[in-house]
Amino acid sequence: MGSLGSVDVEADIAIPIIDLGPIRFGTPDEALATGKQVYEAFRDVGFAYIRNHGVPQEKIDEAFKWSAKFFELPLETKKLAPHPPNGWHHRGYSSPGQEKVSQMEFDPDKLAQLRTSAPDFKESFELGRATDTHTPNIWPPDSALPGFQSYMLDFFATCDIAKQSLLRAIELGMDLPQGFFRDFHSKQDNQLRLLHYPSVETRLLKDEKVERIAAHTDFGTMTMLFQDDVGGLEVEDVKIRGKFNPAPYIKGTIVVNIGDFLMRWSNDQLKSTLHRVRAPPPMLGSEGIGEYTKERYSIPYFVTADREKTVDCLPGCWGEDRPKKYEPVCSRDYIEMRLNATY
Repeated sequence: MGSLGSVDVEADIAIPIIDLGPIRFGTPDEALATGKQVYEAFRDVGFAYIRNHGVPQEKIDEAFKWSAKFFELPLETKKLAPHPPNGWHHRGYSSPGQEKVSQMEFDPDKLAQLRTSAPDFKESFELGRATDTHTPNIWPPDSALPGFQSYMLDFFATCDIAKQSLLRAIELGMDLPQGFFRDFHSKQDNQLRLLHYPSVETRLLKDEKVERIAAHTDFGTMTMLFQDDVGGLEVEDVKIRGKFNPAPYIKGTIVVNIGDFLMRWSNDQLKSTLHRVRAPPPMLGSEGIGEYTKERYSIPYFVTADREKTVDCLPGCWGEDRPKKYEPVCSRDYIEMRLNATY
């Protein structure tokens, strides 16, 4: 991990930077004030940089080391943990081009065309809770990378604990009873994703022969993103549609954003914002004949409601002068519908 996070970097971004410490350690008044900050960030921007989020930096650094070790394995070894052909069983390894992120596109022919014309040049590994029997984890043989499975499950559990403070902050900000969101997120039906963007010739990205990840919104409750200092994440400007601003790594923070499920749940009161991954600054090709991007790693933790839960509009988000925009929806039906569109 690098050493970004200076005052200049922080001053140049439009995403709020919020210290979650008062939620975890502060007085009730301090926690309430912080909850309002978190709510306003997710209402107005959909994104926030979060300090004191509850995941120790040493654990994050170790997770990135394990991620790099996994992606350094030979391709044939990584393919011993293959992602199934159906999107809803989102576990295991996906090679570059296997997944194509799109924004609310569900037509199979159009999705196939997108994969052919500009495949996502990234590889990933997905995992969930160890006890999930509907979408069980798919691991490489332990002999291929001893300790990988146990560490990733431990990191998954650490992220699950940390999510509680974020959910509590939103409860406070929206004047919801304590434990309201906890009761909808009690079974760890979340997903940890390891992402690796290999170095690629920049002209292929400029000519749109390949993409990193196209503009999209996430589709769960929220996403906790751990990123390296290479750069590439961009978030759509809240005032100028189609303009994307860099969201660089800031030391001591993670990036948290709202997903479509929570936006729908809140009757669009909270904002699920478009974001994308573009080419980071190039480096000179090894033979001096072209420019190549730096490789990039990131680890998003996708928080989703328990799969059997059906949600309706949140209290306080609808009324006579503000009708409900959406019908009640089952978490499993919604998430799997969105996942199936990526494979």
